[in-house]
Amino acid sequence: MSEYQYYEFQAIDRPLSNADRQVLRGLSSRARITATSFTNSYEWGDFKGDPDELMARWFDLHLYFANWGTRRLMIKLPARLVDRDRIDTFLAATDDVMLEDAGDNVIISISRDELELEYLDDEDSSWLAALAPLRAELLAGDLRLFYLTWLMAVEADAVEPGEPEPMPGIGPLTEALETFAEFFGIDHDIVKAAAERSAATAPDGPAPEMARQVIEAMSNAEKTGLLMRVFNGESNMSAELRATVRARLEPETAISPGSSRTAADLQARAEEIRLARKRAEAELAEAQRRLQAEAAAKARDVRLEALRQRGENVWGEVEIEIGRRNPAGYDKAAALLSDLSVLAEREGSTEEFRLRLQSIRERHAGKGRFLERLTLLG
Repeated sequence: MSEYQYYEFQAIDRPLSNADRQVLRGLSSRARITATSFTNSYEWGDFKGDPDELMARWFDLHLYFANWGTRRLMIKLPARLVDRDRIDTFLAATDDVMLEDAGDNVIISISRDELELEYLDDEDSSWLAALAPLRAELLAGDLRLFYLTWLMAVEADAVEPGEPEPMPGIGPLTEALETFAEFFGIDHDIVKAAAERSAATAPDGPAPEMARQVIEAMSNAEKTGLLMRVFNGESNMSAELRATVRARLEPETAISPGSSRTAADLQARAEEIRLARKRAEAELAEAQRRLQAEAAAKARDVRLEALRQRGENVWGEVEIEIGRRNPAGYDKAAALLSDLSVLAEREGSTEEFRLRLQSIRERHAGKGRFLERLTLLG
């Protein structure tokens, strides 16, 4: 398989100007460039630009994958909305996630190498669109994405078995989180084990009535400051307010540390889920096999009854098919003889069948391909 690399960037907070697009065009003459995106793929050569620089200067999201198993996702967030201390609690055991300062922003880079997953090509360019909601979820204070990166470290045996999970749970997963786990090849069963418990706060944010109570409790100065920033056109104000509400509610909804599961607990539960799934798959396969066998038996009964009613004419048809001297004829003759053998056994005439079959073998001894088919049928 030839080399393949795919690059995609998205601008969310600020669209690209004409001047921006001209600079980007200088990096690639064949890229698809719009006011909000830059997309290109390579089957030979490499991208002349630096993804880190493009993210720092223009874009908010970046997706990369190569057919040798490397995958990367980058997300840029306003630094004022990133709780570095809290995020660091998820990342102590992994080298797959990096946080880099870029002016007033923080760029999160998540990557995995040598993944043995299904080959992707540019027809799979919907990946970034499916992952894009992760940025809004992070801006709103939902850090379950980093729990999934912690699971990546658990899979890599970079986490001590007794280490507790970094948050009480991650269920139910959003579609974007499910896509993230799939894109980076995180074991489905350990993700399912982690999602059996709910996150500390609702995945879609607190209920409106709870949010109202938090907002009403804000001081007039705090409310005025927020409204002035909205008036001045600051981006991501809705996300910042949601994050604030979520943070102030979490102390009331958090699960006690004593009930946290360890990495070993999650791996053990994942194994239970895996075994249960395999049992269910085996039972389903066996049920399907039985249905197919029953259907085949019914079809053979119908064929055998038709053969019985045709009587001696069937033996003549066998001779006609053998006489065609081609694979299709030999196949049909052998199939008819196989059914005649079963019919003879049912009717107690196996000796008569054996003699007639021996006669056919002797008369057509020179037709090796036909005799091979009889041998395969037993």
